Order: sequence, then C-alpha cells, then structure tokens
Amino acid sequence: MIKRIPAVLVLEDGTYYKGWSFQTEQSKVTIGEVVFNTGMTGYQEIITDPSYFQQIVTFTYPEIGNTGINSQDIESQTISIKGLVAKNICKISSSWRQQESLIQYLNRYQIPFIFGIDTRSLTQYLRRSGTMNGCISNRNLNRTYLQQKLSKFPSMTGLDLIPNVTTNIIYNWDEKSLPTWYLADRNREKLSCQPRVVVIDFGVKFNILRRLATLGCEIIVMPALTPMEDILSYNPDGILLSNGPGDPSAVNYGIQTVKELLNQNIPIFGICMGHQILNLALEGKTFKLKFGHRGINHPSGLKQQVEITSQNHGFAVDLQSVLASSLQVTHFNLNDTTVAGIGRSRSPYFSVQYHPESSPGPHDADYLFEYFLEIMKQFRQKAN
Repeated sequence: MIKRIPAVLVLEDGTYYKGWSFQTEQSKVTIGEVVFNTGMTGYQEIITDPSYFQQIVTFTYPEIGNTGINSQDIESQTISIKGLVAKNICKISSSWRQQESLIQYLNRYQIPFIFGIDTRSLTQYLRRSGTMNGCISNRNLNRTYLQQKLSKFPSMTGLDLIPNVTTNIIYNWDEKSLPTWYLADRNREKLSCQPRVVVIDFGVKFNILRRLATLGCEIIVMPALTPMEDILSYNPDGILLSNGPGDPSAVNYGIQTVKELLNQNIPIFGICMGHQILNLALEGKTFKLKFGHRGINHPSGLKQQVEITSQNHGFAVDLQSVLASSLQVTHFNLNDTTVAGIGRSRSPYFSVQYHPESSPGPHDADYLFEYFLEIMKQFRQKAN
C-alpha cells in the first residue's frame, strides 16, 4: 500500500501551501517556475511537452490520473516538467489503453508532486501576482530552508533552455513512429507528391511530427543549433520552427539562423517558440506575460473569425513591434489581445502562438498544416 506523507509548496515570495505526496525510495526537493494549466484533459501530453521544461505545473481540473498513462499519447520520450501540483491524484486508474498509473509514471522518472491543496486558490494567486519560482518538498518541510534554496534559482527571463530539450542528432520521422489509429486516418491522395519538411527542434512535440506525417510529408528533424548550410543541404520544400521552453530572446543562434533562412525564399511555419523566434528574426520584440496562456480553450482570431485553440507559452510578441514592420497580424488572443499569429502577403512564412496540432484539444486550427502544405506545393512548382 502506498504511504501518504506530508509535502509543501513554497513560492519565492514566501507564500506556502501544505499538502501530501506519496512515499518513494528517494524523497526529493524540486524547484521551477510555478504555472497553471486550465485544460480539463490531457495531463499526459502536458507533462511530456518539452515546452514545460523547468516548470512546476498546477492542474486546475480537480482530479487527474483517472485514465493512467499509455505509450501512444506522449509528446516526447521523457517527462519534461520539474514538478506537479493537483487537488487530487487518482491512485487507481482505469482505461483500456493504460499501461501504468500516473503515480507510478511520476515515481519512475522521480518527478516530485503535491496534492490535496486548494489549486483554485493557488491559481487565483498566480493570476494576481504573476508566475514565480516555487519549490515542492516532501523531505525537508522547513520553509526558511526552502526559501533560501529558491533565492538562488534563476528567473525564467533570459534563460535559454533549448539545449536541454533539442535533439542531438538529425533523424527522419516516418510512419513507423505513428500509432495505427493515425495511419487509418491518412488521406492517401496527398501522398503522390511528398514534400520534404525540415523541422528545427526547439523542443518539438511529437504530435506536430505526427500531423505532418499524416499529410504525407517527408520529415527531417534537426537540432536547434544546426547551421543554415546544413539545413539547405537537404533541399527542404519547407521549414517548420517548433515549440520549445524558455525565453525566446535568449535563443540568439536560432534567431540568426532564421534570419539567414528568410533570404532563401523557402516556406517557413512557426509554432509557439517558433512563432516568437520568427518574429525576433524579423526585428520584432518579445516580452514575458504576467501568468502566461496554458490551456485548450483560448479563443484566437481576427475580424469575427474565431478559433478555439490550445496554448502553452509564457512569452508573447510585442504588438507595437509588429505594427512598426510590414508584417500583418493574422490572429489575436481574444482574451487579452496579445499577438497570436503573423504573416506577410506574398511572403512564404507565417506563424502562430498556439498549437494547431493539439491533441487532446480543439481542431479549429488544423487547417494551418494544409495551408503550409499548399504553400510548399506552390513554391515547388515555381522552382521547377
């Protein structure tokens, strides 16, 4: 039987929450930026999303873990979060697809967690005060000691976390990587002309690669530090700039590479971190949001055209820097009017500050992959 033990969550401003954890072979202390996600489902995809690297995720939905963990819904090969906060975690999960429980999964990767706290109160506090660093401990519960450890931990602003999550090798993503239920949904008519897409991996989610694969793309994933010459040596029809963690303005090498690629007249599609890096390459600016956008029901759009979108980011593109350029805003986040999408007429690049490949989540923005495919076909025809 799993033994319940006391745990504590301490924020850098001294606020603390008492809760519980489960005893493991090695009790731990973990520090990260405390954020919240408002999605009612998708906890497995969230904890394996590399964009959450160095973050402690609070789930606003009151109970998680009831469907366990399976090997098909992961977004990377490992858990990316630093810690997990929940109102309740199911000890007994039930799903025909489950392979282990959430608690077993967290313990296998030694990810500290705390439950039994008022996550509504914590979320409201973070909305008022802004996201901040915090510490989960089920070992030493002395708040003074934990705050001293917190004081030495860096802020997310200025952090380049991409080297921690990007691939170390160049590799192809193919049908063997797809679950059978993805293959059943493929549109075979699109396979007659297979565009080659280079994905620059800033912390890519597997579902982005899955979505490109269902459209019949040949997918080559490259490390974030790959120079332009190596990228062009593969003769890509298009380049996708992936999602990822940290402060986009600190990713100088990525910004410089994209600047060089913009002169090559190759279609470019940016998602989340990729959106921010594309804008920075186009002389835009970014800033840190007070508490970020993390959930699966964010309305985005323009001129009464609304998409419900899945989002996960703590930084955003500065609107004034977009307006000062020749870029066009294609989408706003309709909750706070931050920039959610940009493009330029007659130019082969565009980007969005949300996840069109979301799973689970709304599919309103799925058409963007089709749009990317169409642009690649057009530019291929021009080249020939």
